[in-house]
Amino acid sequence: MMTRLFFLAGLAIVAAPAAQAVEYTTVLPKQSRVEFEFRQMGVPVKGGFKRFATQMAFDPARPEAARAQIEIDLASIDAGSPEADEEVAGKLWFNRSAFPKATFVSSAVRALGGDRYEMRGTLTLKGRSRELVVPVRFVPGKTAASFDGSFGLNRLDFGIGEGMWADVSTVANEVRVSFRIAATGK
Repeated sequence: MMTRLFFLAGLAIVAAPAAQAVEYTTVLPKQSRVEFEFRQMGVPVKGGFKRFATQMAFDPARPEAARAQIEIDLASIDAGSPEADEEVAGKLWFNRSAFPKATFVSSAVRALGGDRYEMRGTLTLKGRSRELVVPVRFVPGKTAASFDGSFGLNRLDFGIGEGMWADVSTVANEVRVSFRIAATGK
């Protein structure tokens, strides 16, 4: 249910060629977001995380040197209602008392052409780590750029929604995570 992290993760930050060489390193939290969507009993459910910290460095002239890390505070989840937020804190879902954060750490960035990139990295959630490939689009702006992406993950790969919640006919296994990380350069 609540495995729409991360991300994620992104999570995640990479960029594309720009007219001038700028390294994007200063994240703008108020302009950034991490959201998720899954299906419960066939109905789409959306949510997000209010608190996450991102560190990144991206130089459009050297995308292969880019790096990104995001840490999501799982207590900041908005799963649609206070009851849902409380439910996902428990052992069957995020087990927040033992695993209060989710993290994504990039390991490689590859330019795909235009403003598109592929970021590889490791997502760790509930003590389990999985390699991910995250597509990212770089959108330059006058005062800031954004790094937008989305990816799917299977919640059961991370032990999210165990026990009675493992039935994917009630809560779908696939969770779609989307993000926008806004940043300025120097």
